[in-house]
Amino acid sequence: MILLQLSMAALLGLVFLTQGRREALAAFAGAAIVALGTALLAARTFSGLGGAGLTMGRLMSGMVLKWMAILGGLVAILGQFKLPPLAAITGLVAAYAINLLAFRFKG
Repeated sequence: MILLQLSMAALLGLVFLTQGRREALAAFAGAAIVALGTALLAARTFSGLGGAGLTMGRLMSGMVLKWMAILGGLVAILGQFKLPPLAAITGLVAAYAINLLAFRFKG
């Protein structure tokens, strides 16, 4: 999942390179923060053995961690670095679409 999201980030970076370096960086970063969030969720959820309650708690805290990383990254991309918002949002949505499609077409 994470590799697919990072591949989407690289692909979007190349596609947006036709519009400029800042747009390419914004698209790459937007997709990369989703991959980072997914990695944090996975690391938190699968961090050890435990019962159902403990696993559910890890899943919920991992989900909160994921969204904090995504929202914090988006604030940094748009606020601190002042990268183009359309490219950043496009990257974020495309990488999250990979997440949704992977769950739909699981083997």
